[in-house]
Amino acid sequence: MKLSMAKRETINQTMVTEFILLGFKTVPELQIVLFVVFLVIYVVTMAGNILIATVVLSSHHLHKPMYLFLGNLSILETCYTSTILPRILGSFITNYHGLSFTGCFIQFYFFAFLAGAESYLLSAMSYDRYLAICKPLYYATLMNNRLCVQLSFVSWIIGIVASAFTTSFASQLIFCGPNEIDHFFCDYTPLLRLSCSEIQQTEMVMKVLGSACTMPPLLLTLASYVCIITTILRIPSTTGRSKAFATCSSHLIVVTIFYGTLTIVYILPKTSTLKDLNKVFSVFYTILTPMINPFIYSLRNKEFKDALRKMIGKLVPLRITQGIQRQQNIISQ
Repeated sequence: MKLSMAKRETINQTMVTEFILLGFKTVPELQIVLFVVFLVIYVVTMAGNILIATVVLSSHHLHKPMYLFLGNLSILETCYTSTILPRILGSFITNYHGLSFTGCFIQFYFFAFLAGAESYLLSAMSYDRYLAICKPLYYATLMNNRLCVQLSFVSWIIGIVASAFTTSFASQLIFCGPNEIDHFFCDYTPLLRLSCSEIQQTEMVMKVLGSACTMPPLLLTLASYVCIITTILRIPSTTGRSKAFATCSSHLIVVTIFYGTLTIVYILPKTSTLKDLNKVFSVFYTILTPMINPFIYSLRNKEFKDALRKMIGKLVPLRITQGIQRQQNIISQ
């Protein structure tokens, strides 16, 4: 009887119905500036990534592994940004920084799922570049569209499964207050700090799954680029080295920004003095990386720019023809 009453009291203590995401609330004088900046970032990110995915899907000569990976990455970045930025923008407009208990864990699930999927997708792209530069004679045999689709599919599945486990364990924790998260989204570290229950087991599971989603792809990416750089340095001509490096430099920039900031965020000591620095680096891998990806990949790729020009060239005459037909229909009526 006493045991059941104790359980009931414990359950009653878990009635945290929402979390307050402090985010950028700590700098009230910058609210308008931050709203404009994040709105521009969101619009640019969505437009750029949707444009890349559309060009890749509509241009048959871009149906190659490198561009199919790029199309997958653009779709992933679109979802990734939409998981975090709309809520931030809404909090600036309404000055309401709350997020329901369920909403917080839904956001956590999609963030973890998409971050894990991106890690493996970036490593698959690095493997593709390794084959293209280090095994050029066997590239067409080793890397085809079927393998590209399989690697992309596996990347998404790993993210989905790993995130399901971490979210399941985190949602079973007891939250009895306080409910303020000093971050701009529901990340697992600040969530664990708010729990009133024992977190050692959950923390261990999250660290193991987090490492499984980052360390293997990171090591594969590093190994690929060690081989790539070694091969490039062996090329005798300067022109040949420049051309070879150009084929992987865009991906290398993205990988460096993504893994660099991600590693800093989760390795930095979790002290109060480093909280703001933690937020800044979190902005890099959650918000800025999805925005700069379209520019890095498209502006440095001649084949993609040619495909974009052709698509625009087809759309503009079509619009003109449709406009003329509408005018003729109006006149005839």
